Amino acid sequence: MNDTQAVSRHADLLITDGTVITPSGERHIDIACRHGRVVALGDLQSQWSADTTLSVKGLHMMPGVMDTQVHFREPGLTHKETIEAGTRGAVLGGITGIFEMPNTNPLTMHKADLDAKLDIAKRSAWCDYAFYLGGSAVNAEQLAELELLPGCSGVKVFMGSSFGDLLTDDQTILERILMSGQRRVAIHAEDEQRLRERRQLVEADQDVRQHPFWRDVDSALFATKRIVALSEKTCRRLHVLHISTEEEITFLAEHKHHVSVEVTPHHLTMSAPACYERLGSLAQMNPPVREKRHQDALWRAINNGIVDVIGSDHAPHTLEEKAKPYPNSPSGMTGVQTLLPVMLDHVHHGRLTLQRLADLTSAGPARLFNIQGKGRIAVGYDADFSIVDLSARRTIENSWIASQSGWSPYDGKAITGWPIHTIVRGNIVVRDEALSTRPDAQPIQFDYHQ
Repeated sequence: MNDTQAVSRHADLLITDGTVITPSGERHIDIACRHGRVVALGDLQSQWSADTTLSVKGLHMMPGVMDTQVHFREPGLTHKETIEAGTRGAVLGGITGIFEMPNTNPLTMHKADLDAKLDIAKRSAWCDYAFYLGGSAVNAEQLAELELLPGCSGVKVFMGSSFGDLLTDDQTILERILMSGQRRVAIHAEDEQRLRERRQLVEADQDVRQHPFWRDVDSALFATKRIVALSEKTCRRLHVLHISTEEEITFLAEHKHHVSVEVTPHHLTMSAPACYERLGSLAQMNPPVREKRHQDALWRAINNGIVDVIGSDHAPHTLEEKAKPYPNSPSGMTGVQTLLPVMLDHVHHGRLTLQRLADLTSAGPARLFNIQGKGRIAVGYDADFSIVDLSARRTIENSWIASQSGWSPYDGKAITGWPIHTIVRGNIVVRDEALSTRPDAQPIQFDYHQ
């Protein structure tokens, strides 16, 4: 063997003995990584040397799980969450990349706002990252240019449940936004006028069990139908977030040619009224956790292919804030750190396969958002891996949660299936469930020409 061949068979990281989730199914193979990318797959132990060798015998290697909907609150609301704490929780939960939302203070509406977040993430992030820009009247005509900025995951529109310049419920403004640019637009679809009209129905008794009554099925369905009609008029692709109703799923099934669908672990795991009786306002989210018939419809949509991705909608508030009398208690819960454990528990109980989970959290996001170099375990792709033990039994506890807010709605929940190692571009960030090395985290890159 000459010197060139010797160098070509030396890896920075050699991962051995695992069951690897590849695009063609499960394979018992080794993975060689160099300069942050996968350089070889197969039976490599006798052929390759490495600076670091990691045996993952008995474990399953998923392509790096991405959470494409988190609210890390920085800048401006760092008593609730920070980019550092949020991404630290992400990697402890097996997440290798995140898309963060624009409802910070200041709002993420312009290039300077995006640059400020990128600077914070460059200094403090534990995983790769991208940030949404908010779409509204103040920047509608600039969005075609703004959405192409490095580190931008796209445009997010709040049709309800937001504030100030970020709330966009006017039909003309929505059309202007959809006419400006070409990337898929993420949508929070609740009808703001209906929400305002119905708030008085729940103010008197202050009962959080009424949350899905206030923010009823029609609040979601009307907004979803309205934005899909606009997308057809403007020929703009949509990504409709946190779908929560059977009625929306039925409608969206007829519009999959240009609308993608996200669901969340909490809508798949909790149901009303039991979650409100047990957790009070800690179960309060927008859109709400609803009755079991809606949860059953979401699971059918997972298994018949209507759902494209799972995102956590991690949106923390402090326990003191959540303790305010309903409906003045804020909606939101932690979720980025528990997304993978909770979904692995669903895998354990037979509700979906590990291959389908990998599609929903890795290949699906890469496909929808044209992410470069991520979403699958393949030669030439980033060496991002979520390595899990499908038989590990753990209990989620608040003490494990890295978030500034320090709590989880799943506190006390027994889980089967757990993330053991998290690898970001060849860096073992979490090893044996403990933080190991902070990587030189990078902005996620996109192919803007597809």
